Amino acid sequence: MLARAAMVAFGLVVVWQGLVLVLAPPPFMLPSPARVAAALLARPQLITRDAVTTLVETLLGFATGAALGMALALVLAFFPPTRRVLLPVMVVSQALPVFALAPLLVLWFGFGLGSKIVMATIAIFFPIASAFHDGLSRTDRGLVDLARLHRANRLQEVLLIRVPAALPALGSGLRVAAVYAPVGALIGEWVGASSGLGYAMLQANGRSQTDVVFAALLLLAAMAVLLRAAVDAATRPLAPWAAETLDLRD
Repeated sequence: MLARAAMVAFGLVVVWQGLVLVLAPPPFMLPSPARVAAALLARPQLITRDAVTTLVETLLGFATGAALGMALALVLAFFPPTRRVLLPVMVVSQALPVFALAPLLVLWFGFGLGSKIVMATIAIFFPIASAFHDGLSRTDRGLVDLARLHRANRLQEVLLIRVPAALPALGSGLRVAAVYAPVGALIGEWVGASSGLGYAMLQANGRSQTDVVFAALLLLAAMAVLLRAAVDAATRPLAPWAAETLDLRD
């Protein structure tokens, strides 16, 4: 995956440089890749401070969102009547604009890591919960009937039959969530923060330092790709029997 991402990135940089050469836009509108690279080298704090801050927020938010999403999916599987209450709540939580929630989260949890972690959690828990719940609900009926024929109780049915069968779906949800987690943290930083890539972008945008904005965006994109690759590698062992159909292998 990383090799393909590197090839795509190289192609985009070539197209980007070609647009700059052909259209010759002002640097404050579209800086060249060389300008962006120079801005990144001139501001090492983008990597040593801001990128690290965003990465910590992303990882903590991803871990919290994954745990919450899996827990909700298991609750729905263990107690089917709760679907009438929890499913609408989950849908409403995703229907609300993220930017509308961000100021409230900063007000409630402060300008530190807390509000950013909560924002990333909100951004990713639904894909995980939805995918895992769908996998739990679509277990082969024959396997479920076989478990009940052997007098398996509800706990045994879910843990021994439904959960293993739903692992490919859980892996898909985790891989999707890995892409959204950095975006959730970034939105929280836009609303209120003292460090992070979102904070650096706001400061640079106010000074018309477009090259710095592009540098921060490139770091964010690299972070999302690396997190997606890490999650992909971690989820491969979850369902080796379904690797070909779920494209878990390169």
